[in-house]
Amino acid sequence: MNTTEIKGNWNEQKGKLKQKFGFLTDNDLLFDEGKEDEMLGRLQKKLGKTKDELKKLIAGL
Repeated sequence: MNTTEIKGNWNEQKGKLKQKFGFLTDNDLLFDEGKEDEMLGRLQKKLGKTKDELKKLIAGL
């Protein structure tokens, strides 16, 4: 998963993540270009997963 893949369909992926993990907020899922690591860091804290696990989770949506 790279930044282009995330950016291309992020709204759809964000909706699926919010359905799966209802406690995630819009701020948790805020994706700014060049700040992928910040977003993944927020998700790591909330979900207790590694960056690789998160990337696989997002790619699998």
